[in-house]
Amino acid sequence: MNEVDAIAIIQDGLKTALIVSAPVLGVALAVGLLIAFLQALTQIQEITLTFVPKIIAILVTTLFVLPFMHMTLADYAERAFDLITAPPIP
Repeated sequence: MNEVDAIAIIQDGLKTALIVSAPVLGVALAVGLLIAFLQALTQIQEITLTFVPKIIAILVTTLFVLPFMHMTLADYAERAFDLITAPPIP
């Protein structure tokens, strides 16, 4: 394995991390914005009102997206192991 392969593994890992985390972060962002909008409209400034719906939405999203996350991470691990164990090209 040379420097190009190491850089490819790192780039692929960063891209995979973004892809895996995007659905959960997107839902957390949407729920946070919705709650903030509702708090601004109603002037209710309860701190737990922001955290509880976000935590529930993140847990539900994670349950639904978990097979996709597992498949994506398993594919990345397989690609990385193949690059690591590949014989060097002279």
